Amino acid sequence: MRWWDIEPVLALERDLFPEDAWSPGMFWSELAHARGPRATRRYVVAESRGGGKIVGYAGLAAAGGLGDVQTIAAARDQWGTGLGSRLLTDLLQHATAFECEEVLLEVRVDNTRAQKLYERFGFEPIGFRRGYYQPGNVDALVMRFRAQDADEADGTETAGTENHG
Repeated sequence: MRWWDIEPVLALERDLFPEDAWSPGMFWSELAHARGPRATRRYVVAESRGGGKIVGYAGLAAAGGLGDVQTIAAARDQWGTGLGSRLLTDLLQHATAFECEEVLLEVRVDNTRAQKLYERFGFEPIGFRRGYYQPGNVDALVMRFRAQDADEADGTETAGTENHG
C-alpha cells in the first residue's frame, strides 16, 4: 500500500465497516512506519485483474517479536474467492520476516466468516475486549497465532518463538 492507495482503500473501508471505519490519518500514520530499514509495518493492497481497482487490503504491525493484524478486508464481490486467505498469508509471511513469534488480532464477535478464516490458519481465541468496536459497542474476540505451533503442526522446527497481538 502506498499513499495514493489511501483514497480507494478508504472507500472500501467505509463500505465494509461503516460504523467504525478508519480515518485517513490512521492509514497515513501506519504507512509512515511501513518503509525503510526500521519499518515496523506491512500494508498491502490487492487489485482486480485487468482493472487495477483495489479489492482488498491488509496491515500488520510488528515490534519486539510480537505481531498484530491491524486490518484486513476484501470487497464483498471478492468473498469466497480466497482473497482473504492470500492477504493473511502475506501478513503471516512478513510476521516471520519481522521475527514475530506470535501474532494477535481482534475480530468482531459477530463476524463468524472472518473467525473461521483465522481458525483455518491456526489462530485460537484467547479472550474478549468488551465494547472494542465503537460507536456500536461491539465486543472483539482476541485471537492468537503462534509460529511455533504452526511449525510443529507442519513438522518443521523453529528455534525460540514469542508472540503479541
